[in-house]
Amino acid sequence: MALVPTAAQAGSKTDDGSSLGDAQGNRQGRNITVETKVRTTVKGSSDSGRTGNLSSSDGNWTPPACWYEPAFSPKEIQATVKTWRGISGLPFIGSIGDFVGDTLDQRYKDGKPYKNYNLDKQGEGMFWAAAVNPNRKDDPEAMACDKPPFWVDNGVTPPEPLAVSPQILAEYAYDELPVPGTEIEMRPTEATKVNLPTWIWLDKAKFKKISVTASLPGTGLSATTTAEPVSLHIDPGTSDAQTYPASGDCEINADGSIGEPYANGKANDTPPCGVTYLRASGSDGSYPLQATVTWNISWTSTTGEGGDLPEGTFGATQDVTVQEIQSVNR
Repeated sequence: MALVPTAAQAGSKTDDGSSLGDAQGNRQGRNITVETKVRTTVKGSSDSGRTGNLSSSDGNWTPPACWYEPAFSPKEIQATVKTWRGISGLPFIGSIGDFVGDTLDQRYKDGKPYKNYNLDKQGEGMFWAAAVNPNRKDDPEAMACDKPPFWVDNGVTPPEPLAVSPQILAEYAYDELPVPGTEIEMRPTEATKVNLPTWIWLDKAKFKKISVTASLPGTGLSATTTAEPVSLHIDPGTSDAQTYPASGDCEINADGSIGEPYANGKANDTPPCGVTYLRASGSDGSYPLQATVTWNISWTSTTGEGGDLPEGTFGATQDVTVQEIQSVNR
């Protein structure tokens, strides 16, 4: 059985740059689902270079893969049944339309548990249905919302743990945070030398607070999730190296930058953020230096609820060639 609402499709960009999920219905396995109507808007994203999505530093936590949200009016349920019955008799379809229509009517018209599609309650509530997080539609957890559409009066929070809430909106917004890539600046740029410090830094213009607001149209319900960069972790790609600081964690400076740009005359100084390789990478070889930024995540909402979510990380790998220092004997 599948429900296909007559609500207007979205899925396109709005005038303010936000996006709106489709209100179309479909079926995943045994689940009746709708593509979410939740809108997201971004503030403070970097326009320099590529962006990506955060990975939770808590291996036991991920944003929700599905939830329940308002999806169908009584008239939409009634129209859906009429549409199904209208396709019976088409080639390759046979009487399946009447079969689906009878099945829907049993639940939504004949009093098991709803009567006459709840038309007498038009405007007083909505049928809520399972919505799948489009970023996690292939996750097994996306099948957890397996209840058929159920009625909820306006202003009532259903006793369902996965019913859309400020926190669920905030956790969904976590999935939508477009954090900037971590292609670091390095000196030397092309090849570094054994036992000479390599300076590493990140431009302050790329690493600012980023927020995503997730809202459910028509409900006044929204939550804003904010990511703030706090540190850069350097993994030199080999144990034959020394990082600065020794932990490999470079803190964010007061101006939002990380590390310090190299300047002439500092070749032998210790960088605030960097690495010294102790062994050459070999002929035509390189070390995979990984730079990962950690972001603190917090959220607020229109209901006054808020708090913290697990830290997020996003990183990239750059190949570093390390050469022996050449000397000439006279």
